[in-house]
Formats: sequence, structure tokens, C-alpha cells
Amino acid sequence: MEITYHNSATILIKDNDTKILTDPWLISGEYFGAWGIYPPYKFNPKEFDDVDYIYISHIHPDHCSASTLSKLNKKIPVLIHKFPVKILKNRIERLGFTVIELENNKRTELKNNLNINIIASDNCNPKICGEVFGCVFKESSGYDTIIDKDTMAVIDNGREVIVNTNDCPIEIAEKTAKTISKQYEHVDFLLVGYIGASSYPQCYSLSKNEHRIEAEKKMTKRLNGAIKYLQIFNPTYFMPFAGTYTLSGKHHYLNKLRGESELDYAVDFFADNIDQNQNQCITLNSKESFDLTTGKCTKKYMRINKNEKAEYIKNILSKTKFSYESQSFPSIDSLEKLLSKSYEQFNNVRKQLCYQSKTKIILKLNQNKHVVISCNDQGYETMTCDEIKIIDNFISMELDPRLLFWLLQGPKKALWTSAEIGSHIQFKRIPNIYEMGLMHCWNFFYSGKYIN
Repeated sequence: MEITYHNSATILIKDNDTKILTDPWLISGEYFGAWGIYPPYKFNPKEFDDVDYIYISHIHPDHCSASTLSKLNKKIPVLIHKFPVKILKNRIERLGFTVIELENNKRTELKNNLNINIIASDNCNPKICGEVFGCVFKESSGYDTIIDKDTMAVIDNGREVIVNTNDCPIEIAEKTAKTISKQYEHVDFLLVGYIGASSYPQCYSLSKNEHRIEAEKKMTKRLNGAIKYLQIFNPTYFMPFAGTYTLSGKHHYLNKLRGESELDYAVDFFADNIDQNQNQCITLNSKESFDLTTGKCTKKYMRINKNEKAEYIKNILSKTKFSYESQSFPSIDSLEKLLSKSYEQFNNVRKQLCYQSKTKIILKLNQNKHVVISCNDQGYETMTCDEIKIIDNFISMELDPRLLFWLLQGPKKALWTSAEIGSHIQFKRIPNIYEMGLMHCWNFFYSGKYIN
């Protein structure tokens, strides 16, 4: 088999005359324009006309890019996990593709003895998520509301095996990875994530020193997570990939605070911490390939020139306009009309998942008006800036009202996870403790339909 790198998690896997394209994101500007591609990618859709299958791991725009997919040949079938929630399936079908849903952990022959096996990050076991979320799933056996759940994929031809871990966090996917490792005798090539793309710490109200400490902790955690995957799969070759982006537009200044390592830093980290004689690190520039049989690359990898990247951010990416910036500002009344149904849906999901917290969620509506939402069935109320000062256990969120208006309308317009990952929300958290259950339930704070 041959692997060609294109961008982030976009890989073309070729076996003889069969081609699989994974997670196509080839046009800069996902997450409402915030995620830019560097080095810039020259996208020619016709280059992919002979692709046999597209595999999409999950709904996040850097893996399921509507702008990219809309330009690809609609005759190419799209392979996804058979999720209980059909938002991903429906979204791809609306773009004109035929979607093939595959059962969890079921090896399926595609063409000419080339097989794919798609496995949910938690192996469809809610208790595994419960171990990370706390009590969220433990009292709700089989209830699955994760609309952005990631998947792994194993692609093999009976001789060579490629494992793609995508963005699956090791905290949730460790048991799944061990299950896969037992099922396959040997892994030849591991595609492994090394970045934890999120809004923390760059979008949080922290001191300069706190930002530095939290950024270093985040970066080290993700790199060590990649090493954990290497220890589980023990592949002949591995390639760090996925989650590669550069913040653009008015948020470009946040790049230095993200706590996500550049690829070249990650490569050096692995060189210092991995036995390259046992697990060889492969790095490819865009559109270059690696042959598993010969163990050779088409070209030697060229590192990023930091000065050239800084100039590109300054002169090109910083001038990007976000998609919602072309909209008119909503009235405060139009926002408030969406709050009742949004709270009702958020609270219903919270109760179904048996989650509660004393933490208040403070959502800014305008300069002197906030909505304060309870996480323990106490409803919500609007407060002024002075009134919210007495709240001592909270997470506050501030974002552009135009994007907020989209988010309150529901997934057809925008997802809270996309706004957060795109660094569009400014947070303050007292105390500074991450409550995964709270943030998961918050993804359902919108007035539209849950499944669309």
C-alpha cells in the first residue's frame, strides 16, 4: 500500500488500483473561517476523480469539510460509522453523496481484497465514556448523545495493515486501541494524532504565566498520548498527523497561546522519546507519498520556515473574514426568544444523562445583559453585569452575537463544538476546573431539533 499526505487528516491510501481518501479538508477556512491551512494547499478536485471511497471519521469540519466535499465527485461513496445520531449522515447526503454506514468493528471488504474496519473511539461502550465524563453515562446504559464522536479505522489488504487513530483521545480510546491491537497480528503503519485542538488555554481568562504553564501541559499531554498509541500498536512506521491548522482572521494572535506543537517540534520530540529502529517516524510534505512495501518516500521532508509562516499569517490569514461577519447583528429580543427552548433541550439532555453541577453558565447577550443558566434544574434568568458579580462558581462565555444567533438556532446553522474549537468563544472559569459533563450537555443548548 501507498500513503499520500495532503493536509491535516487528509490522506490518500492506494492499494494497486483502489484508492481511499480520508477526512477531506483541502480548502482553507473551516470553523467559520478560523482554521487556515499552512503551507497553502493547491486544490484541484479533478485529481481525486478516480478515488473509489471517501472515509469520514466524524463531523468536525477539519474532517468533514463541506467546502471541500462540495467540489469532489458525488459518485464517490462515503464510508462512515453507523452512529445512532444521524447528523453526520444527513449532512453528507445533503451534499449529494451516497453514504454507506458500517457496523462498529466489522471488517468489510471494499474492493480487490482491500478491507476497512471502522471502530468508535469508545467501541460503542457508554461506560468507557462514563469513566471520563464522570457520572454522565453510567446511569444511562446505551444512551448515546455524542454528535461529534470520533472513530478509528483499520485498512488492510490481507498483508499490510494501516491504523488511523484520527482525533481519538487516548483517555477514551485506550481500551479500543488495545482491542484492535489484539485483532490484528501486526500494524505496519500508524496514523497518529499529536495535537489536542481545543480553545484551551488560548481562549480562557488566565494570567500570562498561567497561559504558558497550561499550554505546556496541554502540549505534553497530547504528545505523550501519541506515544501511548505507539506503545499499544508497536507499528513498523508511524506518521504524526491531523489537527494541523493555523488560526486566522481576528483570532490569529491566539496562535502563540494554543499549546499545540508544530509538526517539526513533534518530530523532534518523538526522535528523543521513541526507538526509531523499532518505530520509524515518517513525515511527508503535501502531495508526497510513502510506499509501505519499499519503505521509501517520494521526496525528503522539508521543514517549515517559521519566518515565512509568520509573514503568511500576517499578510494573508489575518485578513480572513469569518462567515458570520457578513451577517447583520441580531436584536436582543431575537436572541431572548431562542433561550426558552434552548434551555429546555439542554436541561432534558442533562437529566437524561444524570448530570448536575453547582456551576452556573453565564452567557453574555450584550454589554450589560447576561443569561445565567443552572445545571441542576433551577432554570435560567437574565442578569446585569453588576448582578453576576456575586456568582462565585461559574463558567462565562462571550462571543460575537451574530454567531450566537446561529448557535441558538441549532445544528443546521452552527454547532457549539465548532465555535469552541474554532476559538470563537472567550471563556472565564471560576474555579478553573474542566467539567466535561457540563460542556457535553452545553452542546445541546439550542432551540432547533436534536436530530436533523
